[in-house]
Amino acid sequence: MTTYTGCWPVVPTPFHDDGTLDLEGMKRVLDCTIDMGVDGICILANFSEQFLISDEERAILTKLCLEHVAGRVPVIVTISHYATPIVVKRAQEAKDLGAAIVMMMPPYHGALLKGSAEQTFEQFRQVGEVGIPIMLQDAPLSGVDLPVPLLVKMAQEIEMLKLFKIECPQAAAKLRSLIAEGGAAIEAPFDGEEGITLLADLDAGATGCMTSAMIPDQIRPVVMDFLAGHRQKAFDGYARVLPAINHENRQCGFRSAKHAMVVGGVIKSAFCRHPIAPLHPDTASMLIELIKPLDPLVLNWGK
Repeated sequence: MTTYTGCWPVVPTPFHDDGTLDLEGMKRVLDCTIDMGVDGICILANFSEQFLISDEERAILTKLCLEHVAGRVPVIVTISHYATPIVVKRAQEAKDLGAAIVMMMPPYHGALLKGSAEQTFEQFRQVGEVGIPIMLQDAPLSGVDLPVPLLVKMAQEIEMLKLFKIECPQAAAKLRSLIAEGGAAIEAPFDGEEGITLLADLDAGATGCMTSAMIPDQIRPVVMDFLAGHRQKAFDGYARVLPAINHENRQCGFRSAKHAMVVGGVIKSAFCRHPIAPLHPDTASMLIELIKPLDPLVLNWGK
């Protein structure tokens, strides 16, 4: 059985100032993130601005990222969509291009079109038939209720559903129940939401985390120390990075990694497509003020 541990950040999608894809910048983002010592990479997720990217651009980015990473680390491709045939097609394409895992939220479209338990199960079941490991993303963005008994049933009956990224409110309590009730079927319980609840989630049994690509080199040691039983060292390490994580999670969102990568010379533009507003200069300045003492690779990689 494959062991899924450590830090698997979501990489941002860089654009030029005119809003077009920065494909050379995308390669630099991938290289910088891999150089941070991560255990895997996730592309086309919410923190990659997947909801602002066209289907044509998605295809370009999927192929480029998988070819450029070239097996250096496993790549998770996010495939979420309300339509099950589209999700299945995306899963097959990701598998054919060499992805290690696909990640998906339950089917939803806006506030009112939300998959039922039966529809969610069936969508994941059909993707499971593609034959690639699946990470289920339990995030507030979908608005779909995913109770633990449903997740356990899915884990036990859908062979390829192996990973669970839990980033709902009270994530630690849900992780603890999921692991207790699902047993061996829960191969990889993961923390999300930039690691804002990382220690509690690790204490509940999480084996890994999916953060942004801003400072995974600073967050991964916390995970590995905790898993190795070095509890106090993990606590101390987390206390060191928490102010930066809090600022990212509460003030910046996916714009944080882009801004840090511009400051560090990784990419040239922090542009985000409308209707996303740019970071306020004061918010951006404080972000760098908080992460600079950590001496993260992101601030030095491109210089």
